[in-house]
Amino acid sequence: MREHTFSFEVEATPEEVWRALHPKPRPTKPGEHRVIEHGDVRIEIINEGDENGQGLVRTCTFPVPRFLLSGGVGRSWECVTEVRPNEFSRYEAVGKPLWSKASGWHRLEDLGDGRTRVEFGESYHAFNPVLRFLFERYVHRFISKDNDRTIRTAVEQGVVRLRAKAT
Repeated sequence: MREHTFSFEVEATPEEVWRALHPKPRPTKPGEHRVIEHGDVRIEIINEGDENGQGLVRTCTFPVPRFLLSGGVGRSWECVTEVRPNEFSRYEAVGKPLWSKASGWHRLEDLGDGRTRVEFGESYHAFNPVLRFLFERYVHRFISKDNDRTIRTAVEQGVVRLRAKAT
């Protein structure tokens, strides 16, 4: 099993960061799903979950090494399993082409004066023991290499959009 964690501070309250990470659903036409894109990562919301996002179901596509014979695209199916608004959220996932399970979380810590520490973590575990031995470390490092930048950018841009909407 591989793990990756990181944290950063942002000039925003935990409520603003939460709303940036958990935007309120926008109305869609029947059969349409909300889509969120961050660079090469595409997230499609299949089910919005409850009012706090618990139970949310999404599919994701993201870059993976081309030698995995998937055209350089990985896919995951994810479900948000635990939510404490403005504080903590956890998801569980199954992904391919290197069939695996993952668990991810983020925690928000109020630092006062309108600042928040955002902590993010993810574990990754390939199911097949041979593929795990041969590829898990490399594939996880490849998948996680941009997570820090992607999450931070999503939070910072989300807070800017929220503040612009409010004015």
